[in-house]
Amino acid sequence: MKLNKHKPAQHTEMEFGGALGAACIPVFLPLTVLYLLSVCRTPGGALLQWPPPLPHSTFLWDPVAAAIMVGWISLQSALYLLPMGKVSEGLVLRDGSKLKYPINGFHALCMTAVLLAVCVCLGMPLGYLFDLVLPLAVCAIGVSYLLALYLYIRSFWAPAHQLALGGNTGNPLYDFFIGRELNPRIGSFDLKFFCELRPGLIGWVVLNAAMLMKEVELRGSSSLAMLLVNGFQLLYVTDALWNEEAVLTTMDIVHDGFGFMLAFGDLAWVPFTYGLQAMFLVIHPQTLSPLSALGIILLNGVGYSIFRKSNSQKNQFRRDPAHKSIAHLETIATATGKRLLVSGWWGFVRHPNYLGDILMALAWSLPCGVSHLLPYFYVVYFSILLVHREARDERQCRAKYGLAWDTYCRRVPYRIIPYIY
Repeated sequence: MKLNKHKPAQHTEMEFGGALGAACIPVFLPLTVLYLLSVCRTPGGALLQWPPPLPHSTFLWDPVAAAIMVGWISLQSALYLLPMGKVSEGLVLRDGSKLKYPINGFHALCMTAVLLAVCVCLGMPLGYLFDLVLPLAVCAIGVSYLLALYLYIRSFWAPAHQLALGGNTGNPLYDFFIGRELNPRIGSFDLKFFCELRPGLIGWVVLNAAMLMKEVELRGSSSLAMLLVNGFQLLYVTDALWNEEAVLTTMDIVHDGFGFMLAFGDLAWVPFTYGLQAMFLVIHPQTLSPLSALGIILLNGVGYSIFRKSNSQKNQFRRDPAHKSIAHLETIATATGKRLLVSGWWGFVRHPNYLGDILMALAWSLPCGVSHLLPYFYVVYFSILLVHREARDERQCRAKYGLAWDTYCRRVPYRIIPYIY
């Protein structure tokens, strides 16, 4: 490999607080993960307490956890490479080419479930993962750092057209954090696409199952609250992997470079914070009435329906605007030649998928009761994240579509929540 001597034009616009944010976030977010997991394991479960509960160093490292992490990533890598499912093309890149991706994430989830069931039947103590959750998180954080360092170094050998537009500022800290290379690959193995949905997302539901098994060990059976949390989040992950092809049109794949931000988010943040409710219920059991459970199920159903239908509509429109399922929808022409939807779900609010996300997040947390803030961390965090994403999308769409975007905003005035925001 030769070092890329053709230096592309640098971009100076920075997100996430610029260089200062890029220096602080890779320190504070991993500490936040460890703090949240530590609080979950305390009898009080108080999120806001001082001094914070700090685990002893002996609870942060375990060679068994390291072996599990290596085996897990190796297993998911092997499943990614198996000739299952179809091969799909991504969107057109700046050089006019299209990359090919194996769409077999749902197959990987099913095969993982079968392997896990066999291991449990053979006596594997799945609930032991509850005791290993802190060292497992430490290993995931370590892998994220190592992967991000590798990605940053290898990006200097990448051709200019393969660099992400937002990850080439010339500031090493920021570029390491945000990611310089858009689609880093080892042969045909796409590192970003693999991490986006495989080890972290499937790992999330495996950890949830481990919390359920730990509850059975402690109390003899699983609670209705635990079953709801596991069921809701399994549905979400299954949906993501069943509709894996849709991720090829998302900002993460199309626009964002692959650096620490996405690596840490995929491998550590998602599996160890999105499932905090299940871990919370192991130590803090809750009793749900049938009527409460029914209301929570309906809330999750409404959120999921909005999320799935709006995302499917957007993905179909991006891939084939003339498809019969969306051909009747009203659109606005733009100077770029593309059109903007102003009817259907995307005429309801500008980001109906975000509205569905928020409703589902609330349904995941309500089984944990209302006496603790900790189970609602995901709701608070995700709402802030979605508002940030919406603001980012707003800037990019305004710069891209100009007057057409102003027209769209007048037609669709509400951003996420109708009549509120």
